[in-house]
Amino acid sequence: MKKVEAIIRKSKFSAVKTALHEVGVNFFSYWDVTGLGNEKEGHVYRGVSYSTSDIQRRYLSIVVNDDFEEVTIKAILEAASTGEVGDGKIFVSKIDDVYRIRTGEKGGNTLK
Repeated sequence: MKKVEAIIRKSKFSAVKTALHEVGVNFFSYWDVTGLGNEKEGHVYRGVSYSTSDIQRRYLSIVVNDDFEEVTIKAILEAASTGEVGDGKIFVSKIDDVYRIRTGEKGGNTLK
């Protein structure tokens, strides 16, 4: 099992959610976050200068069986990309085990 964590633009959340549902990823957690990036220059929009390093983001946490790892990552990459600085990051880590609290069931079948 893998844990796929993604930090994306809030404006791309709807597209990412739809893309994940289309590939069969129907359960994940998310929350709003703010962070600082490496971008040092600001951008000007309608005469107002703003920094791209502290734009609001959405953090997604998704646990999938190994066979869903690549399709999950591909869906996020395609739906979240604008080609501009600040599109976000994806982190992948190994999950050793998972338990269903209600039944005590253990293993990958608990993700279904």
